[in-house]
Amino acid sequence: MKIRVLVAKPGLDGHDRGAKVVARALRDAGFEVIYTGIRLTPEQIAEAALQDDVKVVALSLLSGAHNTLFPKVVELMRAKGLNDVLVIGGGVIPDTDIPGLKAAGVAEVFTPGTPTGNIVDFINANTH
Repeated sequence: MKIRVLVAKPGLDGHDRGAKVVARALRDAGFEVIYTGIRLTPEQIAEAALQDDVKVVALSLLSGAHNTLFPKVVELMRAKGLNDVLVIGGGVIPDTDIPGLKAAGVAEVFTPGTPTGNIVDFINANTH
């Protein structure tokens, strides 16, 4: 059975080229990918994760609001009982912000220039 991944862009960030590249790479690696499009609220993302029964939520953000939006998505997902869903993040995220995001429940953060194969390998190693 294919691993189902939700690729989502929370907040007002309108730049989705990177998210589309990642979504395509994940699809090409054999994952079932659901791309939500841009400008979703954390509530919409958590609900989509629940409704689509995903194993992974991949958040992409370039706007700088990652310290607020990523933890909010995790919090809302946990409130819906999605405790076994892997949450990963990516985008323009300063290295100094990564430990706080991980402490908030984001399993891994991928910054610009990360080979998509690294993301594929991380998902394969951390989902069951």
